[in-house]
Amino acid sequence: MKGTTKNSVQYKYGEDKALRELMDYIDGTYGEHYSKNKFQATEFIIDGGHGDGFCIGNIMKYAQRYGNKNGYNRADLMKVLHYAIIQLHVHDINGR
Repeated sequence: MKGTTKNSVQYKYGEDKALRELMDYIDGTYGEHYSKNKFQATEFIIDGGHGDGFCIGNIMKYAQRYGNKNGYNRADLMKVLHYAIIQLHVHDINGR
């Protein structure tokens, strides 16, 4: 059955495929030039107390850019999702 997992959940919108694609995208960001050092710039921004604004600002930037930069629409959506996950981390470490 298409869209079925080992738990027999029938995903109607391809969520399982999208989550696998998102994980592949995120894994790829850890090999990019800005993450090859011991720390990522994002870590310094979060540690400096600016994680909320950084993440939400990037979510807004890529959401607003969606559809306007030819060939980057899917990548923009992946970035929105990735920054949303980072924001969940910021939310959790700030005890909200």
